[in-house]
Amino acid sequence: MAKKHRIRIKVNGEWKGLEAEGSELLVDTLRDQLGLMGTKKGCGKGDCGACTVLLDNLPVNSCLVLAVQAEEREVLTIEGLGGEDLHPIQRAFVEHGAIQCGYCTPGMILSAKALLDGNPQPSEKEIKTGLSGNLCRCTGYVQIIEAIRSLQGSKE
Repeated sequence: MAKKHRIRIKVNGEWKGLEAEGSELLVDTLRDQLGLMGTKKGCGKGDCGACTVLLDNLPVNSCLVLAVQAEEREVLTIEGLGGEDLHPIQRAFVEHGAIQCGYCTPGMILSAKALLDGNPQPSEKEIKTGLSGNLCRCTGYVQIIEAIRSLQGSKE
């Protein structure tokens, strides 16, 4: 039986004391221990971005991060983004039809948040670069870019 490590992670603004095996992935900890199903399991190789979360405000593929690597760090998942109301990015995705099957949406939205937090006026090329680690199999890229462009200069 693999050794379990006691870890503490701030998830969606709340500190959580968890146990994780040394090889346990962050995506599995979020989904299995915390029930945060918005973080999707996709390719398992870091290619699709469906499992994207923000780790200390930076987008990461949680399928490539060990849970123990998140010790004493802050994780934001899609569930923690809007609270009771939709976050402006979520609202823009809905308004612009940037949600098709929805599988890529949480990762896309969190990548967009990180992009806009660092650059509130991104060019189309910068938006494409910021989302380059996320795949949309429904090919909703035009609507996704439109949604993000509609938020340029937003203070949220």
